[in-house]
Amino acid sequence: MEELTLGIGSRVEHPEFGKGVVIQVYADSYEITFIDYGRKQIMKSFAGMEVLDYVAPDTDLISYEQVERSFIRIIRKLTDIQETVRIGRKWEGGRIILEPGDRNIQNKDMPIDALFHKIVMIRDRLRVMEQKINASTIPEIDKIELQQYVTRIYGTLTSFNLLFAEKDDYFVGEKSK
Repeated sequence: MEELTLGIGSRVEHPEFGKGVVIQVYADSYEITFIDYGRKQIMKSFAGMEVLDYVAPDTDLISYEQVERSFIRIIRKLTDIQETVRIGRKWEGGRIILEPGDRNIQNKDMPIDALFHKIVMIRDRLRVMEQKINASTIPEIDKIELQQYVTRIYGTLTSFNLLFAEKDDYFVGEKSK
C-alpha cells in the first residue's frame, strides 16, 4: 500500500480494526477513525490494509493540528509562557513508592502527579535557560558548549517521557548519528 497515498475520506479495512475512514494524512502515517475502535494512527508502510474507496490526497492543505503545533513551537521559542502539560491518563491518581535497600528505613510514598509536576518544572526551566543562553552576549563557542550540555540534560531526562500524555511535551536529547 506504500505506493498509493490515500487522501482524507478514503475508506479502508484493517485486518484487526475493521472498516474505517482516513481523517488525517501525515508524512509517514494515516490517522483513521475505525467504527469499533475509534481513532488510530496507522503507518503508511503497513501492507495489511485493504482500500475500499480511494480518495486522492489534496496537495496544498495543511491540517489544523499542524498549524496548532507550529504555533505552540513558536510561542515556546519566543516567550516564557508555558502551556498546561498533562500527565498520561494511566498515571492519573497513581503513587510512586521508593523502597530503600536498608530495611530499617521506611518507604517513601508520594503521588505521581507531584513528581510529574517537578519534572515539568525542570523541563520548563531548562527551556528558559536555553533561551537565555541563546540571547546572551557570551562568545559563540561558549554558547555551543552550553547548548550541548542542555541537550545532554534533556537526553538524560527522556526516561520520564512515559509520564507525559502528549509526545510534543517529551524531552528530546541528542539524536544519534
